[in-house]
Formats: sequence, structure tokens, C-alpha cells
Amino acid sequence: MSVAMPAQPGNRGALWRDLVAKALVALVSLAILFAAWVVYAVGQALFGACLVVVALAFFAIYGFRQFYFARFIFPGAVAVLLFILFPVLYTIYLGFTNYSSFNLLTFERAQNVLLSSRIIDEETRRPFALVAEGDQYRVFLPQGEGGLLSEPAPLDGEPASLAAEQVERAPQTTLEMRDVVALRDPLSRIEVTLPDQTLLRASGLREFAYVQPEYELVEDEKLRHVETGEILTPNHEIGFYVREDGSRVTPGWRVFIGTGNFERIFQSQGIRGPLIGIFIWTVGFAVGSTVLCFSLGLLLATILQWEHMRFRAVYRILLILPYAVPAFISILVFRGLFNQNFGEINLILNAIFGIRPAWFTDGFLARAMLLIVNVWLGYPYMMLLGMGFLQAVPQEQKKAAILEGAGALRVFFTITLPQILPPFLPLLLATFAFNFNNIVLILLLTTGGPDIPGTVIPAGQTDILGSFTFRMAFMDSGQQFGLAGAITLIIFLVVTIIAYANFIAMRRTQHGAVQ
Repeated sequence: MSVAMPAQPGNRGALWRDLVAKALVALVSLAILFAAWVVYAVGQALFGACLVVVALAFFAIYGFRQFYFARFIFPGAVAVLLFILFPVLYTIYLGFTNYSSFNLLTFERAQNVLLSSRIIDEETRRPFALVAEGDQYRVFLPQGEGGLLSEPAPLDGEPASLAAEQVERAPQTTLEMRDVVALRDPLSRIEVTLPDQTLLRASGLREFAYVQPEYELVEDEKLRHVETGEILTPNHEIGFYVREDGSRVTPGWRVFIGTGNFERIFQSQGIRGPLIGIFIWTVGFAVGSTVLCFSLGLLLATILQWEHMRFRAVYRILLILPYAVPAFISILVFRGLFNQNFGEINLILNAIFGIRPAWFTDGFLARAMLLIVNVWLGYPYMMLLGMGFLQAVPQEQKKAAILEGAGALRVFFTITLPQILPPFLPLLLATFAFNFNNIVLILLLTTGGPDIPGTVIPAGQTDILGSFTFRMAFMDSGQQFGLAGAITLIIFLVVTIIAYANFIAMRRTQHGAVQ
């Protein structure tokens, strides 16, 4: 391996520039390595490993001249690695785990949570107050006109056991609640021994009580309930402690479960039923949106090509306006227009036909509403493309067909459409792939509703696979990241097939154009 070319003798400026450049490369590499160490320290080992690879590659490519050929593609390659490849691999990994809101922790952390749980004896609950004496504090437990007053302690966070004695009168001044709140952490580390040898600990911000651990650690990582003697056994296959009757104890921990999520998807009727319906609707929504947008856009583009139409420029601007308005604003406007009680669409329908369709509670109408709004958002794009492609169709062929007696429809379907369809095909496939994952429209307009009854997971009649996965991962109370990752992998495979079909269509189109 040869090092960067040294500066020529006598050329001190070039030598200094070379040294400064190497120092900057070294500093940036060290900064990336430091970031990798920080990421690894917070438990993201895979992402930290990616950053280590980035740091080493950066140092090699920009520090040695023989790798300079890669310096222009390096930023793009890093972006692909960190923002595309890593999220995809991490999502696939989650699909093979039980990661959820019940299984967020590691085994050690989950065990510590169970060992830190406490049982409070309700009969020993009694209020308390803190008495300040210089830089130390006493715990006062009122009882009649007097009470029990503990030994002074600094409350500096160190555990302490304080003996309490009977006093005839209550202290004249005690700390305000806001001062007690500030001392809640060191207060939880002390215990007060009553004259009858009862140990009391803080059971809240206002009470002391007899508190004991709920579980104790026994052999083979098992836990025993201190009162009932019940044994909890760790099950590393499902990531939970289980009782003797087989029931699970939360919190659980993350474990690798292999194809468990995929088996659950294809074997559970409560998941498979809505999933199949949602998949069919997703394909139907994508196909319907693509076909309707293409048909309407091409129809309007054909009409706007009519040379004798007056105010053609005005019509063109008006028809393009929906494309200029941000989609999320249009969607929210349509959400108001379709409101069942106050929406303008229902007001007009009620005035003309006496009906008020339930757009958001009827599954069929909700899906129809989605298609209407999506066509409104998508037709200008197809119209613009169609206007461009129609310009490329030779007018001589149309005129010859008309002279032969062909009608307008026949000219369009036999001459115009066959010539503009090949360049349209890759764009139609891309539109289909976009609508296949168009979760913004679903979440902003219907939030997936109305819900499908009888499911074990949140699923709506207007959910597509993307919104269904999003709701399962981030809106469900269980937040089943692992199951959502498995469904995402299935979606990824489907979209990959679509992308491959797009590639084949483009290649055949280019091949046909060359011929």
C-alpha cells in the first residue's frame, strides 16, 4: 500500500496542504469512531459496527491516493448504507424477534425490574413528615398528639437504618411537600425501626409502611415469591418469566424467535383473516388509483390537445392546480368536505337526493372516498405526462386514418394509445408501487377505519399494508415491532417484485424504441 504522493522538495506550501489534509482526514475518522463508540455504549452494536466500517473506509479513501477513484461515490455509498441498507436489515432482524412493548428489555434488566418490585403491608401505612436539623433530617411519624421521631440522618443518598423513639409533642416545623419531593430519592434508601422492631420504608411521598421485596432470586435464574413461595421460571424461547400454571409475568425481554412471527401471520385466523383482506384491498387500491388516474389524466390531456378549444390555457392551469397544492392540505380539506354532518358534499347530496352517506363509518363508502381523493391528487401528473407523449404522435398518421373513414375513438385506440403506452408503462408501474405504500393518504383521511370486527390486532377496512403495519408498530397499545417487522419484510418482497417488473418493462421499452 503506497501512501499519498509526498510534496516535491522545496515546495513547502504543497507539503503543508498535504499535512493539513491528512490531519483533517484523521480527525474526521476519529470523530466517526467516537460516534461509533457512543452508539455501541447505548446498546446499538449493529449501528456502531456500521459507523466503524464508515470510519475505516473514509480514512482509506481520503487518506491514500490509490483509493481516490472512490471518493466521489463514497458519500452516496454511505447514505445507502446508513439510511437504506441498515434500516432494511434491522427491520428484517426485528421480524425474527419478539420485540414489542412487553419485550423491550434485556433479560438482566427484566430480572432486576421483578426483583425491585415491592409488597406493601397496608396495615402498617402511616403518614410521615420530615424535620430539618441543620444539614440533617429526622423522620416524624405522628401518633396522637405526639408520635415517633427518628434519629437524624444527612439524606445524602447512602442507605441508613434509623431508630425511632416516642415523643410527646409533634415538631413545630416540618418541611413543605415540595422539599420532601426534592429528597424523595435519598428518602427511599433509609429505613426506620420502630420500638417494636418493625421496619418501615417510604412507600410514597406521603407515607411510610412495611415494605418487602416481592421476589427473591433462587437457583438457575429462577425467582421465588416471598409470600406464596411460587416459583417463576425464565423461558428464553418466549422471553418471559412463566408461573407454574404457564401464565407469563411482565416485563419480558427480547429473544430471537426464528419464524415465529411469520407462522403467527399465516396460522392465526385473527391475523391472517384481516391480513388477506387488507392485501387484496391494497392491490385493488393501487390498481384502481393507477388506472383511474391514468384514464382521467389521459382523457383531459387529449381534450386539451384540441386546437379549436377556446381558453385552452386557462383550462390547463385550472386542471394543474390540484398538483400545485400540497397533498396533505388537500387531504385535510377533503376530510372536511366528506364530513357526514357538516361536509359540503353531504349537504349537496341531501339537498338534491335526500341522502347523507356515511363516508367514514361504511367500509365500501370509505374505500370509494379514498379512491376519489387519490384520483384528484394523482390525475394532474398523468395529464402532464400525457400532454407530452401526445405531442410525439405523428399527426400524419391520424389524418390518414381520418381520411380512410376512421372515427375519433378508433384513431385513439389504434394509433395514439399504442404509441404512448410503452413510454407510459414504467411510470404506471412506479405509480402502482407508490400507491401500494401510500400510507399518508390513509392515515390523514380515514386512519384505517372503520375497524374490522373480530380481529386480534388493530385492522381497518381502509387499511393498506403500510398503514396496517404502522398502526400495529406505533399506534397499538402492544406495539408489536417484531410482528410489524415480519409484515414489512413481506411487503418488501412484494415491492421488490414490482420493482423488478418495472425494470424489465423499462428494458423492453428501450429495446423496442431502439428497434
